[in-house]
Amino acid sequence: MAASSHVPWVVIPTFNEAENVTRVVGLAQEVLREAAPEGFRILVVDDRSPDGTGELADRLAAEHPDEVVVLHRERPTGLGPAYLAGFDVALSAGATHVMEMDADLSHDPRDLAKLLGAVRDGADVALGSRYVPGGGVSDWGLVRRIISRGGSWYARRTLGLKVRDLTGGFKCFRADVLRTIELSTVRSVGYAFQVELTWRAVRSGYRVVEVPIVFRDRTAGTSKMNWRIAREAVVLVPALRRSRWRATLPTPPAGEGAGGAIPRAAERAGGTGAVPADPSTSGESSSVRSPGR
Repeated sequence: MAASSHVPWVVIPTFNEAENVTRVVGLAQEVLREAAPEGFRILVVDDRSPDGTGELADRLAAEHPDEVVVLHRERPTGLGPAYLAGFDVALSAGATHVMEMDADLSHDPRDLAKLLGAVRDGADVALGSRYVPGGGVSDWGLVRRIISRGGSWYARRTLGLKVRDLTGGFKCFRADVLRTIELSTVRSVGYAFQVELTWRAVRSGYRVVEVPIVFRDRTAGTSKMNWRIAREAVVLVPALRRSRWRATLPTPPAGEGAGGAIPRAAERAGGTGAVPADPSTSGESSSVRSPGR
């Protein structure tokens, strides 16, 4: 790994993504070499995939030791714990920004530049949104469209947020946001994890923007979505509403004003959610491998 890890990180969880991992990492590298010329890290978090995804990721890390890192977890315990493990590695290394995306190419790696740019332009969190002007979905049937939109609508109305795409998992966080929202207390495992992170960011007063993206259905591999994951989301949302959780905000150093590491609450419009972005702009053992260094 390069001497400095104080650069943007992208966390990509994988489980049986052998057909996709090489391509998604390669495309992300192409985009980030231009969008983050100061350097970047792509962290593949593999949950002991029996199809050899982890071994393919290790090969990529050996070929690109300054850009690709692999975290091997002992067993699959859900999307949320995989992301939390990856976030911990990135934050411990001193990441400036942390992005998350799917491994199946449903998220276009070219949009990484837009998300990173939105945060660098002043947002605290940038969400890749299917449900703002310019965003959308491709290759979905009517039933899946209704379920997805309905889930976001249900979460938005229940939690009183303005964010239109609460269930999406293509995001960029300013690193201090993740340090503030107490990741160690996050309990959601499946796609409810995405709702919980955004809710915590909004509750903490951070500025969230939605960047339009087009979500495309996977063309290789198998979806991990199931009814157990959907049920968790239905149960979690009202539980969040009843929760009294508030982040314990750090005290800024003497002389540091609103532009410091704490949320700029006075600047947040209504404190309930996102503003549109300019479209032009865990308990188990694991091991991290970055061969060659």
